[in-house]
Amino acid sequence: MLARKDEKEYISSEIYFALTRDWERRTELHEGEIVDLASPTATHNDIAGGLYSEFKSFIKKNSGKCSVKLLNFDIDLGNDTVVVPDVAIICDRSKLSDKRCTGAPDLIVEIVSTNRNDDYVKKLFYYEKAGVKEYWIVDIKYKRITVYKFGNEESPTIYGFDEFIPVGIWDNKLTVCINDFIEIYDD
Repeated sequence: MLARKDEKEYISSEIYFALTRDWERRTELHEGEIVDLASPTATHNDIAGGLYSEFKSFIKKNSGKCSVKLLNFDIDLGNDTVVVPDVAIICDRSKLSDKRCTGAPDLIVEIVSTNRNDDYVKKLFYYEKAGVKEYWIVDIKYKRITVYKFGNEESPTIYGFDEFIPVGIWDNKLTVCINDFIEIYDD
């Protein structure tokens, strides 16, 4: 049921999943409130796809048990909060179903679009509170990646697009460079 909480329509995760099952809109649920997402740009997709490929390849080469999810895969963080990160790595497969991840992934990558406040403030709070181990914010506008390793006093660390970023959940055995994934477009 829809309910009122702080003068806004408030819906539960269960209702959200039922409502959005056939939607073509890109949305998330932030503490009971539906939030529309911007359509990704080609550069956004190039970066997400490149990271997905690198992560997937690393898992395969190392006989890993983690799963990598790319765009449009729901992550139910609890507290009526459902996010759709650009890339997520889930190492506890008991959290996965064909439809979604229930619980905190190990690593989440968000590529900033028009929702800067969501990525830098709201989702930072949600991910840390839910128990995500590592959170990357890829900012195309400023050509930087902010990496949070929750529980690490030296966090966050900021990298440029031309630097190699160590993946902390895998003890830095994999590093990636965002520039390796970017194509140049004539606009």
